[in-house]
Amino acid sequence: MSSTDSPVTAFDLIGGEDRVRELVDRFYDLMDLEPGYTRLRATHGPSLDNARQRLFWFLCGWLGGPAYYVENVGHPMLRARHLPFSIGIPERDQWVACMDQAMADQNVPPELRAPLHDAFMNTADWMRNRPDEP
Repeated sequence: MSSTDSPVTAFDLIGGEDRVRELVDRFYDLMDLEPGYTRLRATHGPSLDNARQRLFWFLCGWLGGPAYYVENVGHPMLRARHLPFSIGIPERDQWVACMDQAMADQNVPPELRAPLHDAFMNTADWMRNRPDEP
């Protein structure tokens, strides 16, 4: 690698903006279609449009691409922004399962899916704001 080359990011490996958009769209489409994600879907209100746009912006920057979220919304402050929503173990698990299914459906390479799964699980677990359920 020469000094002018940038390191390859997860954003590059996933395929850039178009592929991130496809992943986000598949994620929210699955949330609307699959009965196994009903609890997760219920936390989002009647329209998913705003959530789609914000997750797209967030993932672009989080994966190492353009910082659209910061440019349009400000610092992500993920936990603070999610405090109004009741997030427990079922919502966490459904979010991660839905994203895993979306990544599989969008053919995200396994060598990228595994670390993304771990990062999504860690982040989703950190977002929980309800005590563990029996």
